Amino acid sequence: MTSIDLNSDLGEGFGRWQLGDDAAMLRVVTSANIACGFHAGDPEMLLATVARAHDEGVVIGAHVSYRDLAGFGRRFVDASPGELIGDVIYQLGALDGLARASGTAVRYVKPHGALYNVIAGRGDRADAHGRAVVEAITRYEPSLPVVGLAGSRFLALAAEAGLPTVAEAFADRAYTASGELVSRRQSGAVLDDPDEIADRVLRLVETGLVRAVDGTDVRVDAQSVCVHGDSPAAVETAVAVRRRLERAGVDLHAFARQPKAAR
Repeated sequence: MTSIDLNSDLGEGFGRWQLGDDAAMLRVVTSANIACGFHAGDPEMLLATVARAHDEGVVIGAHVSYRDLAGFGRRFVDASPGELIGDVIYQLGALDGLARASGTAVRYVKPHGALYNVIAGRGDRADAHGRAVVEAITRYEPSLPVVGLAGSRFLALAAEAGLPTVAEAFADRAYTASGELVSRRQSGAVLDDPDEIADRVLRLVETGLVRAVDGTDVRVDAQSVCVHGDSPAAVETAVAVRRRLERAGVDLHAFARQPKAAR
């Protein structure tokens, strides 16, 4: 690859509780996965975040999740498909409304946390929730790309339904030999050395390979790379990644286009 999108999860504070430095991250990334209120983000904060993203020329995506504010969206919620369809459409409409009020619009969708991990897996539960997310996006706006783990069953379901898909890799997460993310419950699941992460991302972009926890190389064909915005060294890491890629001649740009005007 000679180009890549760099994204981050933003808008994840709530009220007086601030998480991460969104203003700094928006000067580095090309796409922003912005919370929609179900795992983080209050309306005032989200309005300010989408407006800042618009001002910085960063493409906005809806970071939809299970209804789990207390657990930051990282706990499984045994919602019915109907409930999940409604929840995802609700979140899309809320963030898109705030974006419209800021002169822009939501340009893609990325599930968050437990929802992302569940639908990236296999089995009846994964398929049921994956299909619910796909149906919600299709009913809201079928032209919206959906972001998911590279090689996952969820992206296959989305493609079968006609949704544009974007395969994602993670800069700061450890991988298993099968190409899945190491559970956050395990030691070493989250990487924290900016230089090491930057080297890892450059190798991924240039070769399509990432080193798994067992030392083997895993093929990861990705169009976008995520740096988590809630890590202690998030901004430092994102800056290190961007600089390393630019010095290697990699073009960083969003996979989705900015809207000419709010829809």
